[in-house]
Amino acid sequence: MNGRLLSLDVLRGITVAGMILVNNAGGEQSYAPLRHSVWHGLTFCDLIFPFFLFIMGASAYFSLCKTEFRFSKAVARKILRRTLLILLIGWGITLFHHLCEGNFRPWADFRIWGVLPRIALCYGVVSLLAILMDHRRIPGLIAVLLIGYAVLLAAGHGFEADGSNVLSIVDRALFGEAHLYRKSPIDPEGFLSTWPAVAHTLIGFWCGRWIVRLPAMEAKMLHLFVAGFLMLVVGVCFSDLCPLNKRIWSPTFVLVTCGSVSLLWATLMFFLDWKGRRELCTAFRVFGVNPLFLYVLSEVLAIVIDACGIKPPVYDAIRCVFPDPYFASLIYSVSFTGLLWLCGYLLYRKKIYIKL
Repeated sequence: MNGRLLSLDVLRGITVAGMILVNNAGGEQSYAPLRHSVWHGLTFCDLIFPFFLFIMGASAYFSLCKTEFRFSKAVARKILRRTLLILLIGWGITLFHHLCEGNFRPWADFRIWGVLPRIALCYGVVSLLAILMDHRRIPGLIAVLLIGYAVLLAAGHGFEADGSNVLSIVDRALFGEAHLYRKSPIDPEGFLSTWPAVAHTLIGFWCGRWIVRLPAMEAKMLHLFVAGFLMLVVGVCFSDLCPLNKRIWSPTFVLVTCGSVSLLWATLMFFLDWKGRRELCTAFRVFGVNPLFLYVLSEVLAIVIDACGIKPPVYDAIRCVFPDPYFASLIYSVSFTGLLWLCGYLLYRKKIYIKL
C-alpha cells in the first residue's frame, strides 16, 4: 500500500466523534438512536464501539507489517507496553471518577472491566497473535471463537438478562460482583464476551491485510464491499437463532457490525482515496489522527464537569431556548463534541499526533 489512506483516518474520526457524542448526553432523555439497546437489538449507539475495534484491528496490521510480523523482544515489549498503558489509563479514569465523587476507598467497588480495558486486551491479543501465528490460520481462529461462543451462549442461558447467564456467573466468580458493571446483571465488557471482541478485531486485521496486499484500489474496495455485504447478510439471517446483542457481544452482532463498517469504509475509500473528493473530510480527520487522546480527554472533562456541577445549569440554559428535553440533550452532546473538536483541531494544525 502506497501512502496513508485518508478514508481510514476519516472512518476512525467518525467513530471517535460518535463515541464522544453518545457518551455525553445533556439530560436523562436522549433520542433512541443515541442510546444503547436495552437488551436485544441494534441502534446507532451500539455501532460505535465495534466500529472502533474493527478499525483498531486494521490499523494493527498496517503498523505491524512494517516489522514484517517477525517476532522480536523489541516488538513484543512495544505491544505489551502499549497494552499496559491503555489498561492503566482506563483504570486511572475510573479511579479519578471515584475520587471526584468523594469515594476515597475506591478499591472496594472498583470496576475492573470497561471500554479501555477491552480495547487494551483486544489490541494486545491480536497484535501478539499477528507476530506469533501463521496469518493463514486467522480465518479459522475467527470461526472457532465465534462458533464456540455461540455454543456457549446457547448452553449457558447466554441470552437471558439475569444472573443465570453464564457470562454473569463467570464474571462474579472471577472478579466479585462489587467490581462489575452495576446497571445490569451482565457486564457489557466482561471476561467471556471479550473473546468474540477479539474475533471482531481479528476480522478488522484480516481486512487490513487485504488492503495492504491487494495492489489496485478497485480490488481493495471490491473485497471490502463483498466481505461487508456477506457478513451483514449472514449476521441478519442468523439473528433469530442468535439475537443481535451488544451487551453479550453476540456472534451475529460481530458479523453485522463488521459488515456495516466494511461497507462504510469501502464507500469512504471510493470517494476519498479513489475519486479524491476530500471536501469537508478535515472535520472528522481531526478526531481520526488523535483518537485515543481525544477520547480520554472527553472522559476526564466529562467527569470534571459533573463534579463541578456545570452540566445542570448549562443544560437548563439550553432548554430555555429549546424546551424539548430530547433536542436540548442533543444540543449539549453536539456542543461538547464540538469543544473536543476544537482541542483536536489545535493539535491537528500544529501537526501534533499523540500516540502511546
